[in-house]
Amino acid sequence: MLEIAHLSVRFGTTEVVQDLSLSLQAGQTLALVGESGSGKSVTAQSVLRLLDDAQTTGSIRFDGQELTTLAEPALRAIRGARIGMIFQEPMTALNPVQRIGTQIAEVLVLHRGLGAAAARERAIALLARTGIAEPERRIDAYPHQLSGGQRQRAMIAMALACAPQLLICDEPTTALDVTVQAQILELLAGLQAEFGMAILFITHDLNLVRRFCGQVGVMARGRLVEQGPTEAVFAQPQHLDTRRLLATRPQRQVAPAPADAPLALRAEDLRVGFDAGGPFWRRRRFAALDGVSLQLRRGHTLGIVGESGSGKTTLGLALLALQGLDGGAVWLGDGPAALRLDRAEPRALRAARARLQVVLQDPFGSLSPRRTIGQTLDEGLALHQPQLDAAQRLVRVQAVLDEVGLSADRGVHDVLGRYPHEFSGGQRQRIAIARALVLEPEVLILDEPTSALDASVQQQVLGLLAELQRRRGLAYVFISHDLAVIRAMAHEVIVLQAGRVVEQQAVDALFAAPRSDCTRALLAALGEPVAG
Repeated sequence: MLEIAHLSVRFGTTEVVQDLSLSLQAGQTLALVGESGSGKSVTAQSVLRLLDDAQTTGSIRFDGQELTTLAEPALRAIRGARIGMIFQEPMTALNPVQRIGTQIAEVLVLHRGLGAAAARERAIALLARTGIAEPERRIDAYPHQLSGGQRQRAMIAMALACAPQLLICDEPTTALDVTVQAQILELLAGLQAEFGMAILFITHDLNLVRRFCGQVGVMARGRLVEQGPTEAVFAQPQHLDTRRLLATRPQRQVAPAPADAPLALRAEDLRVGFDAGGPFWRRRRFAALDGVSLQLRRGHTLGIVGESGSGKTTLGLALLALQGLDGGAVWLGDGPAALRLDRAEPRALRAARARLQVVLQDPFGSLSPRRTIGQTLDEGLALHQPQLDAAQRLVRVQAVLDEVGLSADRGVHDVLGRYPHEFSGGQRQRIAIARALVLEPEVLILDEPTSALDASVQQQVLGLLAELQRRRGLAYVFISHDLAVIRAMAHEVIVLQAGRVVEQQAVDALFAAPRSDCTRALLAALGEPVAG
């Protein structure tokens, strides 16, 4: 179905894919794995010639047809019709100002010549086939009105609208929790059996490769260094890069913390509801948080896990006083001096922002593309500590960049004068951490800070966070769908389901003897042995 021979891809003077050859049969699933920057996504995008500025040599044949020299009109007839593609971040790949149904129907109108009514009916059927509840209603939703798992299912529906012979999946489950990941993989396997399509699966998650892919290719520094049946490659890796990749898994990072440390953050009976729609005479209210309480002490990490839609992100926003409450309270600090954030005056709340900072999942989205790194890190200091002059702020910024491993003596030059797009994903996350640390906070809310990073970079960032916690006595609220990361970083874990706390235990106890069905389901989806 797909045969790539001696493919090389160059951007300017930099060769990012070198002499790569691989083949993929009909009905087969081949995974491409490797560290960030190894050339996985560039290889996948080269198949559909989505790289405008690249210089490409070699051959890419699809069903016997050479794609590298194919005229653009003929290539457009293949894209979306015979070769589908699912991207990593559906919120970016989907048009935010068009309804989901419109975007799926467009593919059917362009490639199958269906009328508007027939395309809409087919789009509803595709949404139902991909497991979206109430497809007749969801078809008129905009991307922001769907959960992460629903958006990914909508993108799968769009990619499969014309029953392609080849499906390219570029990190399709990275931002999804383990149960939704399992559902998406099961869906793809069922659709593959139904349509007989070949799948090229790009990922950094080796657990997914074990469960889903029959063949695997390992890339390093632009080269395909090893390829073969997944079980054979994982059981007896031949190449050093493959062995290093398989050995890179989250290791326990955190040190024991005193049980009687002062409270850094406390929440009691948090309740948050949203309008669930419907006519005004029977308007429904959806409970995103329903009576959530927690305590976080200095030097401790509290892990927050749960399925998609369980309320994790809403809880993080509530703790940051960025989400209005229907009930409950949040305090920052300990004792009589603790500040109640949900009722704080604007001036007091603004001052508290320096003590309570956040690191988000996507640093590229959270860092301004129009500001240099120096301007980004200086902005918070100028706002919260106006007594410092420009020279003093510069000293503080340079010190925190050195602390997170971004300085000239660490091999990273001219950090202050460069823009976010000039850094790797791992470096951007370090910059996001530095932006939070420059204000010397007491508490960090970490919302999926490593989910978009490959295993080796993830381990580096986790090690950095653990070291910063030991050095500064920071308290972390660590929100993640990755239980392996939670096991590596947390002292205690809260499991959320439908806005409620269904379990709260020390991390070792939770993994050894989960009490709730929800926790057992999360561990089973991860492939962990489950007691009880």
